[in-house]
Amino acid sequence: MAATPKALLLKFPGTNCDAETARALQSVGFETQVMPSALLEPHALDDVQMVVFSGGFSYGDYVMSGRFAKLTTLSKLGDGLRKFVDKGGYAMGICNGFQILTQLHLLPEGSLIHNTSGRFICRWAGLKKNSASPYLSEVPDEFELPVAHAEGRFVGIDDAAGDYVKNGRAALLYTSDVNGSTHQIAGLQDETGRVFGLMPHPERFTSKQHHYDADWSGAEHGWGYYMFRSVFAAMK
Repeated sequence: MAATPKALLLKFPGTNCDAETARALQSVGFETQVMPSALLEPHALDDVQMVVFSGGFSYGDYVMSGRFAKLTTLSKLGDGLRKFVDKGGYAMGICNGFQILTQLHLLPEGSLIHNTSGRFICRWAGLKKNSASPYLSEVPDEFELPVAHAEGRFVGIDDAAGDYVKNGRAALLYTSDVNGSTHQIAGLQDETGRVFGLMPHPERFTSKQHHYDADWSGAEHGWGYYMFRSVFAAMK
């Protein structure tokens, strides 16, 4: 593995969390590059260890969240992203990025659909680890992160979601019913643990000052910082 892991952040029209996600990755040691999807081509993955699909509203969510971004990724890379993961690469999807990774079938099968409230949710959410993950090794068993989404409810075919909870593919759960997700699933990982998607926004809580409680003293940094540091440590 390279001395300084490199993360490539893909930016689609409507992606709006790439800059703060890049800063969060840099704060734990990553070298980062934000690449507009128009410039994406297979060789872009040659010298990176991690591909990040940041949050936002790619293509305005005009058809369904992540659909156009999925088609763009496939048209630009073909099966390149799958090969990248198979060779040991990491892929992370945050919020809209989670939706994109799900559509690309790099995560366990299922869909992220409209919240049961039918409304956009912007709040803090309690979370708990459900299995070991290279993205979660440095966070406590229970912690919190902000969420901001309209289509964040995870559903699976039959009771696939229940199987994901049992077998550890559902690495991250909400501690309460935030959006109607089956079994309160907040994040999924693939069988290798290197592909990870979550609806909460770790890049929005990397500093103590990001917390709504001015006196928060749970750790030296925000919990999002420790998520990014977890995956950085896994690559070293």
